[in-house]
Amino acid sequence: MQVGGFTFVKLPFCRLILAIAFAWCFVRVSSASNETDRSALLAFKAGITKDPLGVLSSWNNTVNHCQWHGVTCSRRHHNRVTALDLNSQKLSGSISPHIGNLSFLRILRLYNNSFHHEIPPLIGRLHRLRILSLANNSLAGEIPRNTSSCLNLVGFGLSGNQLSGEVPSEIGSLVKLQWLYLGTNDLTGSVPSSIGNLSSLEELYLNENYLSGSLPQALGQLTKLSSLGMVVNQLSGTVPSSLYNLSSLVIFDIGVNQIHGSLPATVGFSLPNLESFSVEMNHFVGSIPLSIPNNATYLQELQLGSNKLSGSVPSFENLRNLQWLTIDDNQLGSRGSGDLSFLCSLTNITSFAYLSIANNRLGGQLPECIGNLSISNAELELGANPIIGEIPRAIGNLVTLEILLLDNTFLSGAIPFEVGNLQNLKYLDLSNNNLSGVIPSSFQKIKKLIKLFLNGNHFHMHIPSHLDECPSLMYLDLSNNNFSGSTFPVVKTLLYLNLSCNHLKGALPAELGQIDHLFSLDISSNMFNGEIPNTLGDCNGLVVLKMEDNHFQGSIPQSFSSLRSIEEFDLSNNNLSGEIPKFLEVFHFLEILNLSYNNFEGMLPSLGVFKNASATFIAGNNKICGGIPEFRLPKCISRHSKSKGEVHKLKLSVSIIFGLLGVVLVLAFVYVCWVKKKNPQEPTSSSMADPGPNLSYGTLLKATDGFSSTNLIGVGNFGSVYKGRLQENGTNVAVKVFNLTSHGALKSFKTECEALRHIKHRNLLKVLTVCSSTDYNGNDFKALVYEFMINGSLEEWLHPYPIPVDVDGPSKILSLIQRIKISIDMAFALDYLHNQCHNAVVHCDLKPSNVLLDAEIVGHVGDFGLTKIIFEGTSHTNTNISSIGLRGTIGYAAPEYGMGSGVSVEGDVYSYGILLLEMFSGVSPTAEIFKENSNLRNFVEEALPERVLEITDPVLVQEVESDTGQRRKSTVQDCLLMVYRIGIACSVGVPKERMSMADIAAQLCSIRNRLYAAGL
Repeated sequence: MQVGGFTFVKLPFCRLILAIAFAWCFVRVSSASNETDRSALLAFKAGITKDPLGVLSSWNNTVNHCQWHGVTCSRRHHNRVTALDLNSQKLSGSISPHIGNLSFLRILRLYNNSFHHEIPPLIGRLHRLRILSLANNSLAGEIPRNTSSCLNLVGFGLSGNQLSGEVPSEIGSLVKLQWLYLGTNDLTGSVPSSIGNLSSLEELYLNENYLSGSLPQALGQLTKLSSLGMVVNQLSGTVPSSLYNLSSLVIFDIGVNQIHGSLPATVGFSLPNLESFSVEMNHFVGSIPLSIPNNATYLQELQLGSNKLSGSVPSFENLRNLQWLTIDDNQLGSRGSGDLSFLCSLTNITSFAYLSIANNRLGGQLPECIGNLSISNAELELGANPIIGEIPRAIGNLVTLEILLLDNTFLSGAIPFEVGNLQNLKYLDLSNNNLSGVIPSSFQKIKKLIKLFLNGNHFHMHIPSHLDECPSLMYLDLSNNNFSGSTFPVVKTLLYLNLSCNHLKGALPAELGQIDHLFSLDISSNMFNGEIPNTLGDCNGLVVLKMEDNHFQGSIPQSFSSLRSIEEFDLSNNNLSGEIPKFLEVFHFLEILNLSYNNFEGMLPSLGVFKNASATFIAGNNKICGGIPEFRLPKCISRHSKSKGEVHKLKLSVSIIFGLLGVVLVLAFVYVCWVKKKNPQEPTSSSMADPGPNLSYGTLLKATDGFSSTNLIGVGNFGSVYKGRLQENGTNVAVKVFNLTSHGALKSFKTECEALRHIKHRNLLKVLTVCSSTDYNGNDFKALVYEFMINGSLEEWLHPYPIPVDVDGPSKILSLIQRIKISIDMAFALDYLHNQCHNAVVHCDLKPSNVLLDAEIVGHVGDFGLTKIIFEGTSHTNTNISSIGLRGTIGYAAPEYGMGSGVSVEGDVYSYGILLLEMFSGVSPTAEIFKENSNLRNFVEEALPERVLEITDPVLVQEVESDTGQRRKSTVQDCLLMVYRIGIACSVGVPKERMSMADIAAQLCSIRNRLYAAGL
């Protein structure tokens, strides 16, 4: 007989009854326990806000929970859940505290997803848990201290989150723990000594946090430890001697801290199994222990750079597995002839890829054996050492070399022709040496060359024309040499060009204006003459322009008015003449202006950079006058000044004229009043709270050439925008004319007027005046007159129309830093609307076409036709959508608007998030690739973090890839990842979970500062 899975045979009746009852109770308890697990899993599913792969679609009532995706049950314990493995499934949401009810759970793997909020403390109830892996999510808060109750834990991984607070000392009670990963968080405090109690620990990673203090001596008790990662913290003190005795260590990485002391002489013997040993960027002193290269024969990476090590560099011939060696930025060597002999010991290492010995005291000649280094060598940094002699011809054997840095040494002779064999070379720096001769013609074979620095040598003859056959060249510095001649190649891919301090002469080639993306040009201290070519004004991305100490004549070209990005401008010590252009006053980024020792005349401007006498240099121009008092220039006197008698007659004539003019004005005033009384419908103009010029319909008609289609610059739902030029003062304006026959246009006009009456910010589009009148046919006429934005809308820059081949002019390309700045501009504008106005203002229609860019590529938010003002005491959930219709534009409008919810500041944040993702991915949210349930947010989120460059605008990717500095490239990628995560956080489905604009602006400013610090 079977009951509940139990078999009873030949039992007395009473015993049989008891057995049946027992089995029935057991079944009931097991069923209840199974229901508990099922309910806990469903609660976990309820916390998921995004499941793009549909992995939880099987979690329903039609299937037993033990068959759900990622769920493993134990038959032994009557289908209790023992494992939940949903790693790398692109899930978003929070981890439900009900997870703590899975009391038989042994494995919980949720790594590589997008879980946020805190780690639920109820995880501490999972006493059977062996593996807890939540790495690479967005979890915040502190590490729950009661995880110490999970005494069976073998693996504990929380790396790659946003966890804060200290490492709990209670972790020391997890004596079965074998690996502990807490890296890449925001943890503070010290490394708890209780970790020394984890006698089974094999891997410990606390890297990339903010941990401080000394490493505890107790770490030396971890006799099974194979990997120790403490890189990028704020640790100080010395390394406990007990750590150097852990013979099981394979990886030892404590780089980028503030640790001092010396490396023990026996470290290579006591740590014989090392494969990676890194103490770079600390404060270690003493010599490199001979025991490392002699005994640590498994070493693949040895990083000792950026310390204070001294003495000679030992031979590395025993390290046959070595791939990476950095000993740069120390005090190694004696400046003697044998300092570089150790290089020959590296020639038998077949997998060698990276060597940096720069910035030491390593003297002598480069040995010929350098040409026998491994062909897999990709980077060789030898600069800033007292190296003498010539560059060995054998260096041409390193055909796979990508970076060769031999700058700031004492190398002499010519560049070997064999350098042209390095066809994979991207970065060559031979600057500040004693090299001479000519640039070899073999350079034209180095097609991948991006950076070439030959400055500070003794090269002569002409600059070879074959340099323009290097199609990837972006940085070229030939300054401080003896180049001569009247021509030089114009490489159109250049971003940076420095030809200063040579003997170049003749006219400056007009072709320079064809270098579209040039941001720095220095041709100072040469013998150029003639006039400055007008075409140079086409390089409107120039930040630095230095042309001093030449023989230029004529005036500053008017075309230079387009150089609005200029920060340093030097024309001193030339023969220039004419007046100093007033357009220099509006160069808002100009920090240094040097016009001294020329022949300029006339009045010195007094605005912009001219207000700062310490930033503007005008000495040696004896015919200029005026300016601010600090310049101590004479006052300007009219060249047509008269004698005292003539002045008296002039005053009398002026008095008579003004008297007659007064009579005319009185008569005109009387006439106007009579006309208004007779015809009250005469077109008029009403201005805003900050009134501009009083413009009539007729004035706007003339300004736009009769609202000509040639002046049409935009068409919207409620009207059209025309470019115009006011005849009275020549001011360029944008005129938004409302189509009053369109439903909602009049309400949009009134809404925009009401909004603009109360707001004013530097990143909001400035309205000059409002025209509410009738046209010449007696029809109502409504228009807004805005400040004209010369660079159009952000839409035109993100998704430009193809430029015809016969049209000259720069293509519209926004750099990474420009996009960051525009993002900040928009964030500041929305933060002002949401948080700094008397009543919160909701824009309701943020999109690229409503962000305008001025001459300096500063962003201005415009078009307030759908704006809503939320008055104090009014809940946004009760604010009704106006009769105009759906708030916003498809692709940018918050999803809750489509379900009837009222407008809110969170809706603007959603639109901002989508726009942010579009700006850096280059993909429109309404692109054809997005079908059914796919959208831009999903597209970006699914690619992070591994494929961050894959989904980035190719223009930005090219900018990143062109930079051969690995750390700078890494910084750019990190910043892109942070920007995308901001965009994702702004566009979550739940409005209350979105970021505030103040926090967004703060984070973007931090990203901008990080890029500045990296040299961008």
